[in-house]
Amino acid sequence: MKQLEHSVLARRTNQIKKELRQGVKKPYKEVIDVSWGDPHRAGVKPLTFVRQVLAACLYPQLIDSDKLPVDVRQRAQMLLGRCAGGSVGSYTATAGIPKIVQRVSEFITRRDGGVPSNPKNIYISPGSQWALTNIFNILANADASPRTGVLAPVPCHSTTILSIMQQGAMVVPYHLNEEQGWALQVEELQQALESAKGVCNPVALYVINPGNPAGLIQSRKSMQEVIQFVSEKKLFLLADEVYQDCVHGENSKFVSYKRVLKEMGPPLSETVELASFHSASKGFMGECGLRGGYVELVNLDPAVMKYIYTLFSTDACAPILGQIALDLMTHPPQQGDPSYPLYYQETEHIRATLIQNVKKAFEAVNSLPGFSCQPVQGGAFAFPRVHLPPKAIQKAKEEGLKPDTFYCIKLLEEVGVMTSPGAEYGQKEGTYHIRFCIMTTQELMEEFLNRLTNFQIKFMRDFS
Repeated sequence: MKQLEHSVLARRTNQIKKELRQGVKKPYKEVIDVSWGDPHRAGVKPLTFVRQVLAACLYPQLIDSDKLPVDVRQRAQMLLGRCAGGSVGSYTATAGIPKIVQRVSEFITRRDGGVPSNPKNIYISPGSQWALTNIFNILANADASPRTGVLAPVPCHSTTILSIMQQGAMVVPYHLNEEQGWALQVEELQQALESAKGVCNPVALYVINPGNPAGLIQSRKSMQEVIQFVSEKKLFLLADEVYQDCVHGENSKFVSYKRVLKEMGPPLSETVELASFHSASKGFMGECGLRGGYVELVNLDPAVMKYIYTLFSTDACAPILGQIALDLMTHPPQQGDPSYPLYYQETEHIRATLIQNVKKAFEAVNSLPGFSCQPVQGGAFAFPRVHLPPKAIQKAKEEGLKPDTFYCIKLLEEVGVMTSPGAEYGQKEGTYHIRFCIMTTQELMEEFLNRLTNFQIKFMRDFS
């Protein structure tokens, strides 16, 4: 395990917040934190329908009152009827409440254009990351020689890298092509596999689509090439698809790996082993704190599925409120339901704000000296490149910091903005980046971009 670059910034942020509370004078009155992929933290309002159903499930007396819409009360009654003892405080089956698992399966079938989904292959978990770590546990053999390897993208979500290391496996990095919009290229996968020879035994390929922190959305052709590659190399395919609802590019469209795999037909559709992950934390719902995610497993040996059941059983079950959040995400109000007009209004507002934020951020960042940003097609983050002057790089080395961590600390201290350094996620040697969340309110995004602009002009002048 290793310390994250983010922790250095988090400690300094807490110090600055304490100083502000104590009345220490600074050029800003509050810290803007755009380092997290947490919409509610960034001011995005929770969806009314979701919170009303949760409220009725927590306080069932509301079901018998007229304070909530009829469809909210009916949904809460149905969900409580599936809980042991009619309470969200009870345990559930290991894979989740069977009715909710069934409804998640129905959602997957709809999403994938009719490609069937079997509820027996779905496990609800306390967030998708927990499920991903469990699958890494199944794949990795910490005592093997050579050690187990997992191909993972650069840049990559830092928690995933730590999860791989935690299981005793080795990360085999493959670089996304920044100059081509962070494209995933099979040639790069091949090079990564070659580099692992004699070092470790690669057993799996991990992909993030839509990307985090890089906002790519894979084309169907790219996904077909990846599936062909894992089939030829006998690799298990792990598809992190938690940002599937966050699509901003005009010509971009999310298609799941499972759908592409099944549409490729036999023998691939019957032999490639796949784990697909989704979550209630991301997208328009943004219920990060409820901890509700799931994994769907495709083409796994029944004997292996028994071990997966045993492993998932060690945590009893996912929190019921997280399971309910998944049900609401996969079965939102429909036209004709009393809650639909407000639900539609709220989700369209979030969608429009996100698209506007992407446009503003892309234009503003690319207009700044020393910055370049690829188009953000999907996901919740922008990951622009920062072209740091040699003096700034030298100063960072003198202070024992990675150059982009040094930049982020300066940004935090001087204008009160917290972002994440590219060193946290991996990047090509000699390049530097920052990551910031675009799933915020318009007001927060405008304030962030104003502060970033003022800081960057001064920073470039000071270190030129």
